[in-house]
Amino acid sequence: MRVIAYLYSDPLLETPPAADIWGWEVDRVYQDFAAVAQPSQRPQLEALLADSGVVEGCPLEATAPPDYVLLRRLDELGESLDEVSQRLSALESLGCVVLAVEQDYVSYRVREARPDDPNPDIMHTTWRTALMRLSSEIQQQQRSRRLRQGHARNRVKALPPPGKAPYGYRRGKDRYALDRTAAPVVKEFFEQFLLFGSLRRAVRVLEKKYGKRISVSTGKRWLTNPVYRGDLAYQDGGIVQNTHAAILSRDEAAQIDRLLRRNSRLAPRTASAPRSLAGLVKCQACQSGMKISRVTVPRQQKEYLYLAPTHCAQAPKCKSLAYEAVLAEAIEAICRDLPNAIARLTQQMAPAGAPSPHPFNAQIQQKESALDQLPDLVTSGILDQDTADLRAYKLQTEIAQLQQRLAQLPPVNLQEIAQTVAISQFWLDLSEPERRFFFREFLREIKVIRADGEWHIELDFIFFG
Repeated sequence: MRVIAYLYSDPLLETPPAADIWGWEVDRVYQDFAAVAQPSQRPQLEALLADSGVVEGCPLEATAPPDYVLLRRLDELGESLDEVSQRLSALESLGCVVLAVEQDYVSYRVREARPDDPNPDIMHTTWRTALMRLSSEIQQQQRSRRLRQGHARNRVKALPPPGKAPYGYRRGKDRYALDRTAAPVVKEFFEQFLLFGSLRRAVRVLEKKYGKRISVSTGKRWLTNPVYRGDLAYQDGGIVQNTHAAILSRDEAAQIDRLLRRNSRLAPRTASAPRSLAGLVKCQACQSGMKISRVTVPRQQKEYLYLAPTHCAQAPKCKSLAYEAVLAEAIEAICRDLPNAIARLTQQMAPAGAPSPHPFNAQIQQKESALDQLPDLVTSGILDQDTADLRAYKLQTEIAQLQQRLAQLPPVNLQEIAQTVAISQFWLDLSEPERRFFFREFLREIKVIRADGEWHIELDFIFFG
């Protein structure tokens, strides 16, 4: 028994499958890859037909055909239903059993080989009905493939995906262009979020100032949408950087990513609470977070703030602490401990002016070097232009992923930042929302340590552990 198999794949749409996917012992595998310029060319399929005894759609009796021909899907036999039908009929007329493993199709010859079949006519009719059903499916798959190939070619050329341009942009000839009316609205949204760290507040400001109403979920999508950072994102998950004018700078985008990551660990209301210590303070004795409580004295017309454990199981319960006292201690501790903490962090970094030793940087440089070599490989004839374009797209998406991960690391100018924030007056001059932003930029948690009726605090910095 002789078994052969045929594979057709488009590298733009899928990773080419391995030749040993069948689960059968196959004598030979013929495999074609779609060419961008001429996707209808299938030289290996033509070789398969010639080896099986088919010339221009006509079988040759002198050539011994294979017993079985394995396919993934029938639509891989051609670009149109007529091509598929002609090649399928030619193979089956030679006595080959064609099996399409992903469509549950088997040639009628398998049924004809059973002389004991009590209803051969019914079986033949059932097979023909199944073939007619598959014909509609083949046409649909071929239309879908042509559409996806068009989108894939646009991806390789870094053209915008189909559909309406995101708010803040309009469609240009081959890239997004800034909408001068809408772009300032989006910019204001980002500035509000960076200033106050509150998504709901930023949404309210847009409605109040510009009359632009968006939902909170839409605002969250804006914060993470690569298009506002000057990049294009595609359905396959790939991102190509620097394709059009950005509304959000790289530094601002990195700050937003850090804020979103840190806010995700906090309760929703805590993330945008007006007080800077909200969600950060934890009692080490009872392992409970501490909430901010207000006490108003009508006669004095004065309000007092306290930090109290949310769920304290101690007996007696841990006492509340004056908010202003904890805030003053936190400012003093951060001014004292932050420079030392950053010094510890920078000990493992390269000297000033030297390239960073972080592996992400080395990987990015390696991929950028490979990207720069592609034009020379095309000129020398080692690569054709289609292959070079596809390789460039893959390298660009890999570089974008590495830079995204690199941006999530602590800021590179921590040493300069430490000199500023280590001054207590810096913190005292900030408003509570501004102070909240900077606290969350550096702190994961503020621990309250109690001993012998006294208390002090310890800081857990965000860039350690």
